[in-house]
Amino acid sequence: MKFTAIATALLAGSSSAFVATKSPSSSSTALQANIAVFGASGLTAQECVYQALKDGDSVFGLTRNPANVVVPKGSGGADADKPIVDDKLTVIGGDVTNAADVAKVFENDIDGVIVALGGKTSDVGDSMLTDGTINIISAMKAKGVKRMAVVTSIGAGDSKDQAPFAFKILMMTVMKKIFNDKNNQEKAVEESGLEYCIVRPGGLTVDAPTGVINVIDGEAGSIPRADVAQFCLEAVKDAEFPYIGKAPCISSVGGTSWVKDRSASARGQA
Repeated sequence: MKFTAIATALLAGSSSAFVATKSPSSSSTALQANIAVFGASGLTAQECVYQALKDGDSVFGLTRNPANVVVPKGSGGADADKPIVDDKLTVIGGDVTNAADVAKVFENDIDGVIVALGGKTSDVGDSMLTDGTINIISAMKAKGVKRMAVVTSIGAGDSKDQAPFAFKILMMTVMKKIFNDKNNQEKAVEESGLEYCIVRPGGLTVDAPTGVINVIDGEAGSIPRADVAQFCLEAVKDAEFPYIGKAPCISSVGGTSWVKDRSASARGQA
């Protein structure tokens, strides 16, 4: 597997500042890797795809909606929403709950896997995250791929107390099904025996990357999807990544008093 050590963690009181050696807009000098991205048309996954390609990596994405794999708003600047055209990008149309579709990704020599699945349970079902992730784990084991980053959410697993009160209410009511799925997804990852990092971001935005990624012990603040993507890419490419086998909660702005932003602007919709 092709990895490079390009990040350090600096302890600072109740939080750790994850520091990458490259600026948000620059390309890494890392060895090129083959990265699989599941849920490739999602807003966070788009950032993973785009940034990996900018780093010179080859990307193999699986999504139900290949036409929606476009330049992200956060990192893409004036090119946002344009189709991503790159010889190193392979997009496979398929369903992560279909093991045969997942296997198509691993017909390629994959070095690291990013799982950034999403969607409303009314559209994708009550167990898509768990079922899809189990398929990915099985395919990884079959091909000897060890490293994965899985994006879930603040409030999942043992981080319930890190979610603001108003968000906890949503978790117990209108978001109960999706959080049950997220919790089962995390359990599957934790029991996989793989080299994993479960990434629990705070309030997601489509802002430009800040390059500041704080690992938070208390309530998590907001974070651009672009910064989440950078953290995920470091997780699968850095042999000495400090959060392997862990489930860090991350934010870029503040670190307290985050309120779930359900507005259209948070999803990149004017």
